[in-house]
Amino acid sequence: MAVKTAKARIGLRSDRGPVLVSLMLAMALVALDSTIISTSVYIIAGELGGFAQFPWLFSIYLLTQAISVPIYGKLADIFGRKPMMLLGIAVFSMGSMLCGFAWSMPALIAFRALQGLGGGALQPMSLTIAGDIYSPTERPKAQAYLSSVWAISSVIGPTVGGMFSEYLSWRLIFFVNIPVCFLAAVMLIRSFNEKPVRVQRSIDYAGAAILAAGTTLIILGLLSGGHEWAWSSPTSLGIFAAGGVFLVLFVLVERRATEPILPLWVLTRRVLVASTLCSLLVGAIVLGLTTYVPTFSQGVIGTGAVTAGFAVATLTIGWPLVAGQAGRVYLRLGFRFAATVGSLIIVTGAALTLSLSFESPVWHAAIFCFVIGCGLGLVASPTLIAAQSSVGWSERGVVTSTNMFGRAIGSAMGVALFGALVNTRLGGADNPAPAPLAGALHLVFVAILGAAVMLVLASASMPKFPPKPDSVSIAPVSESSH
Repeated sequence: MAVKTAKARIGLRSDRGPVLVSLMLAMALVALDSTIISTSVYIIAGELGGFAQFPWLFSIYLLTQAISVPIYGKLADIFGRKPMMLLGIAVFSMGSMLCGFAWSMPALIAFRALQGLGGGALQPMSLTIAGDIYSPTERPKAQAYLSSVWAISSVIGPTVGGMFSEYLSWRLIFFVNIPVCFLAAVMLIRSFNEKPVRVQRSIDYAGAAILAAGTTLIILGLLSGGHEWAWSSPTSLGIFAAGGVFLVLFVLVERRATEPILPLWVLTRRVLVASTLCSLLVGAIVLGLTTYVPTFSQGVIGTGAVTAGFAVATLTIGWPLVAGQAGRVYLRLGFRFAATVGSLIIVTGAALTLSLSFESPVWHAAIFCFVIGCGLGLVASPTLIAAQSSVGWSERGVVTSTNMFGRAIGSAMGVALFGALVNTRLGGADNPAPAPLAGALHLVFVAILGAAVMLVLASASMPKFPPKPDSVSIAPVSESSH
C-alpha cells in the first residue's frame, strides 16, 4: 500500500527515469569538482604559491557545505526540494566561475567557500528526492545509479583535470562546471514537478551561526597547529577552547530551539547515530585519499597529473561496482553485516597504503584505492538507506541532511587534521623536497588507517535491520513529467 501511494504521488513508474537522470547530473557537479581539483592542487599551489595553504581549498569548501546542508534541509521542508536544488546549482555555478578567475590562493579559497555554499544543496537534495520517490526495496538500485556518477566522474574528472593542468590551464577545471550546472538545472526543471504542502516553519539561524563559529575554530586550530603556532601555545589552546565553548553553546541553543537546525533527537536513535558516525568517518577517509594520493603520486613517485588522477580514480570505480550489489547483502544478511564487512575491507586497503614509497609503481596506489572503494560500497549507501528506512517522509529530509552533514564535517576535519600532519612534518615549506614530502604523506596514510579501524567499530554498532518508522507522514504531491 505504501509503495502504491508513493507511486500515486509521483506519477507512473516510467516517469521516474528523467527525474533520476536530473539527480545524477546534480551529483555529477559534486563528483566532478572533487576528482578534478584533487589532481591539480600541486600545480595550482605552484602557480599561486602557498603549498601549506592548499588543504584549505578542500576544508573551506567542505566547511561551508557542511554548515549549509541542515539549512537547505529545513528550507526544503518549507519550499520543496526542487527550489533548493536549483538555488544550490546557481550558487555553485557562480562560485565555480569566480574560482576560475582567482588571482591568488586566498582569493581561490574564498571562492571555494562560495562553491561549498552551493554544494550543500546538491548531494543531500538528490539523495532525499531519491528516498522519496523510491521504495526501500528499490533504493539500492537507485543508489547504485547515483553512485555510478562517481565512477564516471572518476574517469572523466582526473583525465580532464590533468590534461587542463598540464597542457592548458588549471582554471578550466572550474569553468567546466558551468555547462554541467546548466544541464542539471534544465533537466530538473523539465523532469520534476512538485507541489509541496506549505507549512509554517522557522529556521534556526542562531544555531547555524553558532555551529559555523565552533566548527570553523576547531578546523582552524587543526590546520594551523604545529605550523603557524605550536600545539601547546596560548593561541592554539585558546582557539580549541573557544571552539569547544561554541559547540557546547550550540547544544544548549538546539535544546530550546523550536525548529533546531540539527535536531538532537537524531542522537538518541541507535541507527541514526551509527549511520552518521559511519558517514563522518567515510568522509574523512575519502577526502584524505582523494587529496593526498594524487599529491603522493606527483610529488613522491614522480608521475604527471593525468597518471596521478587515474591512481585515485579506482577508488570511485570500486565503490559503485560493489554498491550496486550491496542490496542483496544487507536485505538478506542485515545492514550491520554489510557495513562491518565493508569496513574490514577498507582497513585492509588502508593498511596496504603504508607500503607505498618513492620506489612504488603508481599502479600499487591504484589497486589499494580500488580495494578501499569496494569496501566503501558496502558501508556508505547501506548505512544511509538504513537511516532513511527508519523514518517517515516528514523526517527523511532531516535524517538525510544530518547524514550528509556528518560526512561533510568528517571530510573537512579530516582534511584539516591530515593537513596539520603534513605541515608539521614539512615545517611550512612551500616547495618541499620529495624525501620529506614522502614522510609527511606516510603520516596521512597512518591516520587514514586509524579512521578505518574506528569505522569497523561504528559499523558493528549498527542494528541488523532498522526499526520501522512509527508513522508515515503525508508527503507533498510530487509529479514527474517531461
